[in-house]
Amino acid sequence: MKLIAVDNISVRYGHHLALKNVSLCVSPGEIVTIVGPNGSGKTSLLRAIIGAIRPDTGTITRKPGLVIGHVPQRLHIDRTLPMTVERFIRLTDRGSRGDCVSALRRVSAPNLLTRQLSQLSGGQFQRVLLARALANQPDILLLDEAAQGLDQPGSATFYQLIDRVRLDTGCAILMVSHELHVVMSASDRVVCLNTHVCCEGTPARVASAPEYRALFGSHTKGALALYRHDHDHLHDHQDDESCSTIS
Repeated sequence: MKLIAVDNISVRYGHHLALKNVSLCVSPGEIVTIVGPNGSGKTSLLRAIIGAIRPDTGTITRKPGLVIGHVPQRLHIDRTLPMTVERFIRLTDRGSRGDCVSALRRVSAPNLLTRQLSQLSGGQFQRVLLARALANQPDILLLDEAAQGLDQPGSATFYQLIDRVRLDTGCAILMVSHELHVVMSASDRVVCLNTHVCCEGTPARVASAPEYRALFGSHTKGALALYRHDHDHLHDHQDDESCSTIS
C-alpha cells in the first residue's frame, strides 16, 4: 500500500500556474527527492500533500491514519523568546517528555532538551526541527530544503542523519533539495519538477535524462560520483511499479 498517491493535480495562484498535471507516489520506507529550478512548484507540491492548499484539479490519496512529520523551508519564530527545546517540540501537544527525549536521541541531540532556543546554533536548530517532526512517530517525513542555510559540512551531516533516521524508524521520506550530490547519494527515486514532472526514476536514470540535463546542465551527471551503484541496482527494478494505484 502506498503512503501517498498524487494523481494529476494542478495548482493555480490567480493567473499563475504553479503545478500542471503532476503525479507521484511514495511507498513505505523509501526516500523520494523532488528537484527543480526556482519557481518550479516544489514547495506548492508539498503544501498540497500536507493539506495546506487545495489542488484545483486532481486528487491526493493518503493511507488511512497516515501520520506526517513536516520540516518546513522556513519557520517564522522568534528564537530569542524564552523557550526551551522541550517546550518548542511540545507546542502542539506532540507527546510526552519521554517522546521528546526519544526524538532528540534519534537526531543525536539528547543534551538539547533543556536548552533555550536562543542558545542553539543553526545546525542544532535544524536537528530540533527534525526531532519535532519525529515526535509523533510519523509514517512519512516531508522535508522542504531542510538543510537550507547550513554550510556544506553541516548540510552533509544533516542528510546523513536523515538517512539514519529512515533506517532506524522505517519512515518514508519525501524531500525537496537543490543539492544534487545529496540527491544522487541518498535517494531511492528522484522526481524532476518544472511545473510538470519532467522525468522521474532512480538517480542514475534521471541524471541521464535529457530533460534533467537541460535544466541542470550535462556536468550534473558527475553528481553520481557519490552514488552507490549497488543501491541503484537494488531499487532500479522497482521503478516501473513505483506509482501503481493504492490498494
